[in-house]
Amino acid sequence: MKTFQLEGTPRETLGKKAVKAIRNKGGIPAILYGNEPVALPYEGKLNKGETLVNASNGKGIIVTNLTVTKESVRNLIYTPEVFLVELSLAGSKKVMALIKDMQFQPVNDSILHIDFLEIFENKPIVIEVPVKLEGHPEGVKAGGKLSLEMRKLKVKGLHKDIPEQLIIDITNLGLGKTIQIGSLHYDKLELVNAKNAVVCAVKLTRAARGAQATASGK
Repeated sequence: MKTFQLEGTPRETLGKKAVKAIRNKGGIPAILYGNEPVALPYEGKLNKGETLVNASNGKGIIVTNLTVTKESVRNLIYTPEVFLVELSLAGSKKVMALIKDMQFQPVNDSILHIDFLEIFENKPIVIEVPVKLEGHPEGVKAGGKLSLEMRKLKVKGLHKDIPEQLIIDITNLGLGKTIQIGSLHYDKLELVNAKNAVVCAVKLTRAARGAQATASGK
């Protein structure tokens, strides 16, 4: 998978006022989940999954609460591609992560919040990967219409084994036939979607139905 480099700035102040100030300055509040705490001094309660880094005041900063800029995430968010994120914290510490969740403003669709999930070399992740169909189906040659029902499939595996796209050969897909999750297999990956879910199909058109009726009436 491709890697997207992103700079995150630790947040020293939390709460609604701090979040509003971040957004007014063109920033997006974010949280990083899943990283391991390190032993640095900090006056306060450390929540599960939070990490501390050295700060000028010597007390540390909770870097799981961070800020990214709208401009820096534009090419990460508004694309059909899926990226691993190399998240740089406080200009030094770097972690590999995925986007876990995003919140959008319901009126103008601007990004309100992003959740990142740290990933590790030896721990499998679950992520949606785009589907790419290859070949010219037999059913389309017979007058049917190809329909892609699922543009992304959810897979589980180590991030080094996850491809940028899941290739599906549809050359032998006949008229009125479908390809379901249960018939697909990828090396070192587990497909998480329901096995009977339809990924793509060649549907009958009026012309194809007429041709079939004519053929059966002969």
